Amino acid sequence: MSDFIKAATEKAAGLARQTTLYAGNAFDRVFRAASLIQGGLTAFETLHSDGLVSLRYYPPLQEDFIELDGITIPVERKSHQTPVVIVPPLAVNMLVYDLLPQRSLVRFLRAKGFEVYLIDWGMPTRDHSHYNFHTYLTELLPACLNKVREHSGEQDLTLHGWSLGGMFTLFYSGLTKDQHVRNAIVLGAPIDSHASGLLGLLSQRVGAAADFVHKHTGKRVHDIKPNWLHSPGWLNTIGFKLTNPLGSVMGYWELIIRLGDREFVTNHASTAAFLDHMVAYPGGIVQDTVVRIWMDNQLSEGSVQIGDDEVKLNNISANLLAIAGSEDTMVTPDAAKRLMDHVTSADKTFRVTPGGHMGILAGSKAPRESWLEMAEWLAERSD
Repeated sequence: MSDFIKAATEKAAGLARQTTLYAGNAFDRVFRAASLIQGGLTAFETLHSDGLVSLRYYPPLQEDFIELDGITIPVERKSHQTPVVIVPPLAVNMLVYDLLPQRSLVRFLRAKGFEVYLIDWGMPTRDHSHYNFHTYLTELLPACLNKVREHSGEQDLTLHGWSLGGMFTLFYSGLTKDQHVRNAIVLGAPIDSHASGLLGLLSQRVGAAADFVHKHTGKRVHDIKPNWLHSPGWLNTIGFKLTNPLGSVMGYWELIIRLGDREFVTNHASTAAFLDHMVAYPGGIVQDTVVRIWMDNQLSEGSVQIGDDEVKLNNISANLLAIAGSEDTMVTPDAAKRLMDHVTSADKTFRVTPGGHMGILAGSKAPRESWLEMAEWLAERSD
């Protein structure tokens, strides 16, 4: 009888400990999520700010090794000659580039010996509704690149752009014909948007409806005042999650199942800090993106109208690495691969890697599936 009582007591104690662990993790995730967030911890210096846009520089790491999701990477002390400038998309906060200590793109690039700069587009308000492609490509982006060149002492640069940041990278190169963009890394950029699955089909239908309205009324989406199209951050969060609604639901279901795993709960809180706090889109950017990229699908023919200027992709001659996600429902591989038909780069590579739209940049598989290959590709072209 004593053995039975002892076993029962131990089982009850174990259950109590497990219940306490689950309850504590659940409480922290709901009410103290900020204390769990591990993103944005890599130190940086702000080199430039105009009140909205700022430029970050990530100085050399102090440690000798970093851990990258189970991979130990020695920190290289000698820097490659060509700096890397990360050109983010709008609407996202910068946590995505420094999501977790073991899944931080900026830390990884620094460890691999690259000088790393990041452009933070800031938090636009309705006062910035008139900002459009032309504003970013001819004013804001060039100002940041000039500061990078001034600080680094190097003219040649590598531009790394994800999503809209990838389009900014391509558009800047095609518009300015900047021969000092030595390397371009582009992830999840829609070139033939009508080939992008259901979203591409929807864009075609909306474009056809807009053409019908224009034909019969003379009114065009192109002429809507940009301030009517300002997209607040909360709306962008919903829109991003709706690109993969099942994945969003399953993420929270997995959280419930794994509440006893403190590391998982911490990682979930850190990822949510990015996904749940997106930033507003200026109305002019919404208008240019929806009309020119998605509805009119101009890039599929190799050019796009930016204000009074025409950006031609065949002006791009930089060494090019383009990456698409095999599970990306926003920008499918078919939509991204069309880029290879238009650029004149002698050195160009297209890769499809596991992951969705965010996963190819900062997902759990990204370090092994794309970061290591990207660093090797870049190292060969940066000295």
